[in-house]
Amino acid sequence: MLVGNEVKIEADEENAVPEREPRRGFLELVCVPINWLKTLSSETHSSFVFGVMVVYGLSQGLGGAFNGVGTEYYMKDVQKVQPSEAQIYSGITSIPWVVKPLWGLLTDVVPIVGYRRRPYFILAGLLGIISMLFLSLHSKLHLVVAVLSLTAGSAGEAIADVTVDACVAQNSNIHPSLAADMQSLCALSSGTGALIGFFMSGVLVDLIGPKGVFGLLTIPFGHVFIVGMMLHESHVPNVSFKEVNQKFLDAGKSIWTTLKCPEVWRPCLYIYLSLAVSLDIHEGMFYWVTDSKGGPSFSQETFGMIMAVGSVGSIWGALLYQYSLKDHPFQDLLFWTQLLFGLSGMLDLVLVLRLNLKLGLPDFLFVVIDASVSQMIGRLKWMPLLVLSSRLCPPGIEGTFFALLMSIDNIGLLSSSWGGGLLLHLVRVTRTQFDNLWLAILIRNFLRITPLGILFLVPRSDPNSDILPGQILSTKEDNQVIEDENFELASLVSNVDDR
Repeated sequence: MLVGNEVKIEADEENAVPEREPRRGFLELVCVPINWLKTLSSETHSSFVFGVMVVYGLSQGLGGAFNGVGTEYYMKDVQKVQPSEAQIYSGITSIPWVVKPLWGLLTDVVPIVGYRRRPYFILAGLLGIISMLFLSLHSKLHLVVAVLSLTAGSAGEAIADVTVDACVAQNSNIHPSLAADMQSLCALSSGTGALIGFFMSGVLVDLIGPKGVFGLLTIPFGHVFIVGMMLHESHVPNVSFKEVNQKFLDAGKSIWTTLKCPEVWRPCLYIYLSLAVSLDIHEGMFYWVTDSKGGPSFSQETFGMIMAVGSVGSIWGALLYQYSLKDHPFQDLLFWTQLLFGLSGMLDLVLVLRLNLKLGLPDFLFVVIDASVSQMIGRLKWMPLLVLSSRLCPPGIEGTFFALLMSIDNIGLLSSSWGGGLLLHLVRVTRTQFDNLWLAILIRNFLRITPLGILFLVPRSDPNSDILPGQILSTKEDNQVIEDENFELASLVSNVDDR
């Protein structure tokens, strides 16, 4: 009887195994990102992780999607400008991102009423709220005033972004093995927010118009304002002008000393050139895909859905980098991503020449594939550049120097936007004329591959290796310009433990 019972028990256990395996696999799938976030929180700080998710996910992801789609339809349908002009105005509104080092220096060395961070978050939130309300409440706003309002909103977003960038740069130096993970967290937060934002933006533009969407943008900016009100930081009383001036001089000397190193200026030059020569002709493509004659004539809902699917491609790119490519050498990874970036642009050429219809692929399906592939490759190209930038920041001035590197990126994007606008003008692409759009795409695709010729400027090291010379690292560690605590986001919730 005993033997029979043992056999029965063994049989029951064998039968129970297939039922438990799917549950274990599902739980592991759910627990992996949770454990990853817990690891980042324990190694850095839980408030740092929370701050990244709020700024990148809500403000830049969700708010950026609303702003992007709303602005495109606002320029096209309300202001009725040409695509080349819209491309130029898009570059103007991005100027606050170009001067990010200014925001970094101000928040690092110029306290307001004794606080270094809280006033700037409050200022960022107020700028965004006021500018978005101004755009949404005026029915006939002059184009110049509208561009200025959009620029003010962009300034609010840029100022809020600087503090989190400082946290990422500083923690990348403290935990170099987690540098790629931190950039993955930024990318995933931004991609998830953008996915939700783009999915909703098309429907909202159709229901309430682009000006109504601008009104909704006060919600993300309102959260930025709340962060400024709730942020806990040390009070710095009685800061003299001489002290502030000395800190400016010290920061300037440190930046200049670092920039003179070949290990720094060479990759900086590559980052700028690789972005600048990849001309942006997005406005020309947007006007064409929404055109009722020559293009597919997509509606607002359809366009928003396409952008949402593109955001899924961006998330997949971030996941692919995180789990498969983050430890690869910079030079090798940038070679393949830049090459694929140029080749992926050929999908736009196939679409504009209507070759997809000859292959039996409807416009919507092909554009969805195009958006997903382009966003995924674009994210894979962008991620190593961000990690490389974070590894170039010397200790003590992480916030200011990372802002400087990001401004180089944004100058490259600005050059790309204005260069793309000039290209659209030269090939005579207008609101109703798209005969030469294929030529603009072909030129852009060729220029996207040219950065491969200057790839030698990028170090061959992997993200876990030190790039800065030893003397800079040791000098900056001994003479920090700004205390570490000023770079960290304090807890925004009451139950967060201290580090």
